[in-house]
Amino acid sequence: MSNENQQQADFRQPPLNAQGKAFDPDATSDERTFAMFMHLTLLLNLTGVGGPISFIAVIIMWLIKKDDSPFLDDHGREAVNFQISLFLWALILGIGAIFTCGISAIFLIAIPIIGAIGMIYAAVAANRGEFFRYPMTFRFLK
Repeated sequence: MSNENQQQADFRQPPLNAQGKAFDPDATSDERTFAMFMHLTLLLNLTGVGGPISFIAVIIMWLIKKDDSPFLDDHGREAVNFQISLFLWALILGIGAIFTCGISAIFLIAIPIIGAIGMIYAAVAANRGEFFRYPMTFRFLK
């Protein structure tokens, strides 16, 4: 295979399922479950138990498995990026509260709601073998 053909093969789009969503037909049941749990680590933050524990947990999970499967690497990067983004949005709104006499602090209520809804959608997609992109997420890890 020539170098150009190899590059085209490396950047091939994943197939689409019946719902029109990209999925990995090679993702095993164990990989789908592990990817689902990477997203569900955010539950530690939403229950008040976690703080940085959920962030550390998802990073460790991703680093351990990222070389095993492109599916796990993609879901791990997305989960880490989402948790970083939620923290940054909370920080921005918290700092904004200083300058808006606390008005932007009202929007801090949305952070855990967005986190919970996004986490559920991502976990379900991972369990189905689908790729997922969180909205409003800064993509630090590409």
